[in-house]
Amino acid sequence: MNNQLNQLDKQRLPRHVAIIMDGNGRWAKEKGQDRLYGHYHGVESVRNVVEGAAELGIEYLTLYAFSTENWDRPQQEVTGLMELLIDTIRKEVPTLNKNNIRLHVIGDTAMLPDGARKALNEALQETSVNTGLNLIMALSYSSRWELVQAVKQIATDVHEGKLEPASIDQDTLEHYLCTSDFPDPELMIRTSGEYRISNFLLYQLAYAELYFTNTRWPDFRKKDLIEALLDYQHRERRFGKTSEQLKKV
Repeated sequence: MNNQLNQLDKQRLPRHVAIIMDGNGRWAKEKGQDRLYGHYHGVESVRNVVEGAAELGIEYLTLYAFSTENWDRPQQEVTGLMELLIDTIRKEVPTLNKNNIRLHVIGDTAMLPDGARKALNEALQETSVNTGLNLIMALSYSSRWELVQAVKQIATDVHEGKLEPASIDQDTLEHYLCTSDFPDPELMIRTSGEYRISNFLLYQLAYAELYFTNTRWPDFRKKDLIEALLDYQHRERRFGKTSEQLKKV
């Protein structure tokens, strides 16, 4: 890993990395265990990657922890995931504070059990003064839900005279999204060999570099994050311009 670190240009790191943490269930199945076994081991990957991102100087890290579609999974798995969420949040707050990490949450948290909401609110409050890495947990989140909520709120504000329809532009819409306080991700990582975005930050990922790995999430570690960052640094981000135009800047 030291060799990887030496290759990494700390001046060209993405400010915001988003990760779809996929493969917990398949990892467990391959080991002859139930899906929750994989989720429990996935927590160690979260801890390792979050600490790694903080050490590297990443400013924002968004983890897709639970989608609105995940509510349709077997009840036993959903219940187990919620219990794991509560337990993990409470255990990890001291580590977050030790590493100066501030926790944020995006998603339809009203759907979470009372215990999960209570644990989350406590963690948000206890880490609110931290100034290092911003850790954004996407919980009960889907991008289509987010966009619908934004459109509803815009419509309400237009109806109440707070917003002129003619004034609505890209900046207006971004203001109504869950991520209005954060920059868009420059890099999105998905583990476990799936090649899709799965209703995750559809608007915000418009110009993100996409990185896919076959590694299951429970096996993903800081070295794998660095490998993704190295791949990112070998790409040319043109934003619709030509290579020649970028060289003139």
